[in-house]
Amino acid sequence: MTYVPRLKTKYQSDIRAALKDKFQYKSVMQVPKLQKIAINQGVGAASTDKKLIENAINELTTITGQQAVAAKSKKDISNFKLRKGMPIGVRVTLRDNNMYEFLDRLIAVALPRIRDFKGINDKGFDGHGNYTLGISEQIIFPEINIDKINKIMGMDITFVTSAKTDVEALELLKQFGLPFKNQNNG
Repeated sequence: MTYVPRLKTKYQSDIRAALKDKFQYKSVMQVPKLQKIAINQGVGAASTDKKLIENAINELTTITGQQAVAAKSKKDISNFKLRKGMPIGVRVTLRDNNMYEFLDRLIAVALPRIRDFKGINDKGFDGHGNYTLGISEQIIFPEINIDKINKIMGMDITFVTSAKTDVEALELLKQFGLPFKNQNNG
């Protein structure tokens, strides 16, 4: 018996049926699904301090459980003392079981640890069914030891779905349990 993440089972048993009924799909194959979660962390000060990139890679690897890689600059920008090919950020793309595990920890553990948390904003959709969430501190994740942090950095978490519209994607992410702000009192 292989391990199957809780949210993957929930999607297959409950969420797919609920979305099929709500949007009147003819087949379960039309129901939108979460394809991947991409996490990016910009490390702007890395052009002067090389150790920041290594720390960011280690932190993101610890948070996601998958090896993070350095994102390199695409062009020279003299005002930022930046050369083409210099590492300026860290990224990781999660799929399948790793993706569901990360989403579960994000919803159940990390988001409730944000100070004065009232729900996430529903304005982060791109028009094609993908949602990006910005987090200002990496210390909300329990895997990070606060004593070993030398710089607090934020990250962008992008949920890539197969939904055709933002309405379908919003409903899919709500079914997974992402705590969106209420429209009427938000």
